[in-house]
Formats: sequence, structure tokens, C-alpha cells
Amino acid sequence: MSNKIDQTYLKVRGLTKNFGKFTALKDISLDIIENEFVCFLGPSGCGKTTLLRAIAGLDIQTYGTISQGGKDISSLPPSERDFGIVFQSYALFPNLTIAKNVSVGLENLGAKSLHIKNRVDELLGLVGLMDQSDKFPSQLSGGQQQRVALARAMATSPGLLLLDEPLSALDAKVRSHLRHEIKELQRKLAVTTIMVTHDQEEALTMADRIVVMDNGVIEQVGTPEEIYSSPKTKFVADFVGTTNFLPSIITSKDRVKVGDVVLACRTEGLPIGSSAMASIRPEDVNARNVSDGDQNVLQVEVLSLEFLGSFYRVKLGLFDLKTDILLADFSKSIIRLLDLEVGSKLKVSLPQQFIKIY
Repeated sequence: MSNKIDQTYLKVRGLTKNFGKFTALKDISLDIIENEFVCFLGPSGCGKTTLLRAIAGLDIQTYGTISQGGKDISSLPPSERDFGIVFQSYALFPNLTIAKNVSVGLENLGAKSLHIKNRVDELLGLVGLMDQSDKFPSQLSGGQQQRVALARAMATSPGLLLLDEPLSALDAKVRSHLRHEIKELQRKLAVTTIMVTHDQEEALTMADRIVVMDNGVIEQVGTPEEIYSSPKTKFVADFVGTTNFLPSIITSKDRVKVGDVVLACRTEGLPIGSSAMASIRPEDVNARNVSDGDQNVLQVEVLSLEFLGSFYRVKLGLFDLKTDILLADFSKSIIRLLDLEVGSKLKVSLPQQFIKIY
């Protein structure tokens, strides 16, 4: 994705949306690159669906502009915008066959019957439903209905695909399978795609870039790796993945005090004496070959072990820190090596490169 400026397909500038006195979106600016898969991620009420609907023209913004493919679409009605949309509820026509559901958009455009048949066959083949074309939506499973909705959204070859929580109504196994299918379909069709989700795993596994939102503003935009490994705000660190937060005081330019313990870490230029929050992911807590001479060593006690298949989530009581617990994710081999059980005492270290300060 080099020359991103040249490849910008969707440009949002200064977008604000008011509902009466409530501001749902506050001065949103965002560039989306041609053919990329972007997820709008955040909790309920954060503004992600409102932003999607503004892009679609379903909820016109109060202020700000949107351009698509170099064309200002800010005030165009949905019918004049170049997008396909898939809703959480599928919104299929119950009285039409699967093939007819997919062909509706093409028929409305006045496409020739042979072109319609070929396009419907192509898309149903892509989503693996060729043998279901004569059935009605009620005869299909939820996952199959969602694939029909995707095929219908893509039938007119839109420049932009909008997905509004498309998997949230499905069970976990079907959801996991469809995640992969949607991503593969998006790659094959090379269509710029925006998906709204509150599911962090969905965003991390599907997106080229994630837009994390809260309270109508964008908290951070980045690749899944950037969002997870280098969260820029406490909200992002807390919302994406699991994080330990330790109340701390900045004691020097590379030291913080947590309880009675001084930890070495980058303090991001925060003034000495100021209150902050140190954070570390559970998987970054180290229990292998820890010695007293290491940096950031803590004496801890195992309070509980939760078996999660490939690892254990361990609650650690902290002797040295005036906080409740530290969560750590230990592999089964570490559990066996250290012979850990409830009540075990051990030393862990908090590697300074994994400690973030907010």
C-alpha cells in the first residue's frame, strides 16, 4: 500500500453528526485506501454505525464532507452513491428465491437477462450457494442467508462494500468460518470494504486497518498489529485485548513507582511527580528464568489458574504492589516447569519494552 495519498478512495473531512442536542460524531476525518478492508471498531453507542450510515447517505451529516473516487458525494441520496450494503438482519426478500434476491439490483438497473443470469451464477458460485438458487431464504441457515446478502450487495459491482455488524446474529463457529470467507471474497473481488463491528477478534482477524472509536471520535487508526501492540490511548489498550493497569507515579524520565516498587519503562515525556497508569498485557508477564538481578522483578502468589486450552490465565497476588491482582498468560509448559498451583509463590518480571504509560 505505497503512495497512499494517490490511492485514497474514500475521504471523510470534518464530519459531525448531531441528533438534536446529542453529538454522535465529532469532527471525524479519515482516509480509506482503494481495495483495503477497514473495520470501524468500538463499543455500542460510539458512533461507528452512524459514520457508516453517513457514508451511505442514510443519515446525512450535519457538517463535513465525504468524497468517493474523487467525487463529492456529501449531499447525494443513497440511490446515487456507489455502494453495496449488508445489514445485521440480512434484509432478504422472503417471497423471492435466492437467485431472485441476488438479481434485484441488476433488474432495477435494467440489465439484460443473460448478463443477470451470468452474474448471479458467478456470485452464488463464489459464496458456495449455486445449488441453493431455487430455494427461499427461510429454507437456508443463518450463515447461508448472510452469504446471499453478500452476493446481493456485490451484484452491481459497487465501488464500496459496507457491512453493518454482518456476523453478530450468528453462532461462534459459523461466525469464525464466515470471517475467513468474507475476507477471501473481498480479496477476490478487490472491493474497498468498511465493516462495523464491536467484536475485537473480528476486527483483528479481518481488517487491513482498524479505526477504533469511542464517544463519537476516532481514538486510533492502525493495522491490527499496531492497534494491539502499540495502543495510543488507555481506552484502546483496555478495549482491544486484555490489559493490566497499574496506578503509578512518574519518578524520573524512565522510572515509575507502583505501590512500593519502582519500574523501569518509557514515561512518554510525562512530568515527574504526575500520576499515570502503567499497563502490560498478560502474555508479556514473564515467569521464565527470573532472577533477582533482572529489571522489574515482582514477588507474586498464584491466586487462581484458568485453563483456556493453549494457555492458562493466571491471577497473581502482588506482595510488593498496592493493587489487587496481576493477570498473566502462561503456557502449559511454564505451568509444568514451575509446578504452579493455587498458593504457589514465584518471581515474575515485567519487561520494560512491553510496559506502556498513559
